Amino acid sequence: MAIVIHSRGRCGLSKCINRFMMAMAAADLLVVFTDAILKNTFEMYFPVSFLTISPVCCLNTMLICAVTSASVWFTVAFPFDRFVNICCQKLKTKYCTAKMAAAIIGVASALSCSLSIPWYFAYEAEYIMDNITRGCVSELIVLIYPEWAVFDLFNLVTFIIVLLLNVLTVRRIVTTSRVRRKLRLCNNGENRKDPEMENRRNSIILLFSISGSFVLLWATLVAYFISLCTTATLYSGSTEVEAVALMLEVLSCCTNTFIYVLTQAKFREELRNGVQYFLKLLDNLFKPKRQLTTSNTTATDICRRKSNMCF
Repeated sequence: MAIVIHSRGRCGLSKCINRFMMAMAAADLLVVFTDAILKNTFEMYFPVSFLTISPVCCLNTMLICAVTSASVWFTVAFPFDRFVNICCQKLKTKYCTAKMAAAIIGVASALSCSLSIPWYFAYEAEYIMDNITRGCVSELIVLIYPEWAVFDLFNLVTFIIVLLLNVLTVRRIVTTSRVRRKLRLCNNGENRKDPEMENRRNSIILLFSISGSFVLLWATLVAYFISLCTTATLYSGSTEVEAVALMLEVLSCCTNTFIYVLTQAKFREELRNGVQYFLKLLDNLFKPKRQLTTSNTTATDICRRKSNMCF
């Protein structure tokens, strides 16, 4: 629903923002499908299936890394776009366009897929059943050589970038707001609402909501990774903490749609219209059957009345 609504472009946001919203929604949906459904749910309820074959399991793990990385980088690209729009007026006309947003999304997708390929070779079969290798676990090389941790450093880098961009954006917004308020007071003598600031308010609320959710839900995983690196016990930490960190990581891919509903009035309106259209469609599909049933019932009553009159 979020993908369809943003593709229509009726939420009062620019085309550039709509592109990033669609990309994040698509990547989040793929994370939920590959990680939450294919990996966790199917492995739990169907321990012996096609998905548990070792090559398929390794492929699914690689896809999880690719779509998760894409979701993260799309979340980083959106604050960077807002930072350029607010803080870099000279680059605004060239960078903050729909074509540039599409190019950034394409490059981020290609890099995420290419950087996730080595993870396919980082796992080996867990057990053999009926002469078929099943399951996938990390190879010993991943546990020994810390060079593999370079791939996890992207999580830390993105976390720092999002924080830095939001701090700089907030600082520029506060400074600009003060200057514009003083100028309007000097010119008009009244403290009226600024139309430009009101129009910017929706995108700023959306930016801070998405960025804040990302930072809060990824904080546990980043802290866990830093503790492993600083204590020289890479990939051998607490299983419970790691499980909670990974759970929050997957959860971060499910919160954006709820953020849209809570912060965007026009998104709620489009969502309401979509639900009403779906209900009307269902009503139209079942209406002929109801009319046919009613007409049959009426014909039967007429026949019964005629037969009673004859007797």
